[in-house]
Amino acid sequence: MSANFFVYVIVAGQNQDEDIPFTNQSQPKHYKWWIRVISYILFLISGQSAAILLGRLYFDKGGNSKWMATFVQSAGFPILLPFLFYFSPFAKSVPVSVTSVVRRPKISTLVFLYSAFGLLLTGDNLMYSYGLLYLPVSTYSLLCATQLAFNAVFSFFLNSQKFSPFILNSVILLTISASLLAVNSDSENASTVSKGKYVIGFLCTVGASATYSLYLSLVQLSFEKVIKRETFSAVLDMQIYPSFVATCGCVVGLFASGEWRSLSKEMKEYKEGKVSYMMTLIFTAVAWQVASIGLLGLIFEVSSLFSNVISTLTSPVVPILAVIFFHDKMDGIKAMAMLLAIWGFISYIYQQYLDDSKSKVKKKMKANSNKASLGLTGQV
Repeated sequence: MSANFFVYVIVAGQNQDEDIPFTNQSQPKHYKWWIRVISYILFLISGQSAAILLGRLYFDKGGNSKWMATFVQSAGFPILLPFLFYFSPFAKSVPVSVTSVVRRPKISTLVFLYSAFGLLLTGDNLMYSYGLLYLPVSTYSLLCATQLAFNAVFSFFLNSQKFSPFILNSVILLTISASLLAVNSDSENASTVSKGKYVIGFLCTVGASATYSLYLSLVQLSFEKVIKRETFSAVLDMQIYPSFVATCGCVVGLFASGEWRSLSKEMKEYKEGKVSYMMTLIFTAVAWQVASIGLLGLIFEVSSLFSNVISTLTSPVVPILAVIFFHDKMDGIKAMAMLLAIWGFISYIYQQYLDDSKSKVKKKMKANSNKASLGLTGQV
C-alpha cells in the first residue's frame, strides 16, 4: 500500500503542486498520466477489497454496531493530513502567473459543498453497513457493481458522459448480474439471516450504490465547475473535509441511537479479543481511506464513471476471497453473476482504449495539418 502511494507522490510532486485549470480528459494520455492512473487503480482495488472483508470480519466475530461500522468508513481521514500539508499550494511558492489562472471559490461555497458531501456520505455509509451486516460478502460485493449502472445514468445527465455501445453493454451486463443475485435470495438466506433481513440488506446495498453513484457524479461536477484546480491537494481536500463531516455525523448517530452504551461489552465479548477488535476497526478505517483516494483520483484524472468501473473490478475479487476466508457459497447463479460483472468491466475498459486511440489519431492529424499550413505560408 505505502509503496504504491509513494510511487504516486514522486510523480505528482513533479507536476501537480501548482494550480492549473481543470481540464477534461479528451487529450492523448502522457506516460506520467498512466502511472498516476495505475497507482490510483491499485489504491482502489486493494483498499476496497480489504475494507469489505474486514467489515464482514467485524460482524462475524461479534461486532454488532451499525454506526461503528459506518464510523470507520470515514474516520481514517487524519492519516491524510500530512500529505495535505505537503501538497498544499500555500506550502509552496507558486508563481503569480500560475495563481492568476484560477480564481479560487469562496470559503462559504466550499464549506457548503464539503458539508453536503459529508452528510450524503453518512447516510450512504450507513446503508452499506446494513448491507454488509445482512448479506454474504460475495452477494454484497456483486450488488455493489450496480453502482456502474446508476453512475452511467447520473453521468449522462450531470457530466455529459456519452453512451457508446460498449458502455451500454457494460451497464446492461452489470444490471443483469445484480438481478440474478436478487432472484437467488432464497438459496442464500436459509442458513444465515431471515428473509426480511435479507431484503433489507439487498435494498440498502442497492440504495447505497445509487446514492454513491450520485455522489461521484456530483464530485466530478464540482471539480469541473467549482474547484477548477488540477492539483493533488484538491483531491485530498475532497476526501478529508467531507470525511470529517461524515465522521461527526456518525458520532451523533452513535450517541443518538444508544449504540455507544454497548461498545464496551461488544469489545469484551469479541471472539478474537480486545486487541483484535481495535486492530480490525483501525485497519478497516485505513483501508477505506486508501480506497477513497484511489476513487477520487480516478474521478479527477478520468471520470466518475471510470472510477466506478474500476470499483466494480473488486466484484470478482471479493467473492473469491469470501469463499476462502468466510466460506460463502459459490453456486451456479452467483458464478454467472460474477462472470457477467467481469464481462461488463472488460467492455468498458475496451471503450476507454478506443477513446484514447481516437484522441491520439486526432492529435496526429491536427499536427500534420498545422505543418501543412506552415509549409503553404512559407511558400507564399
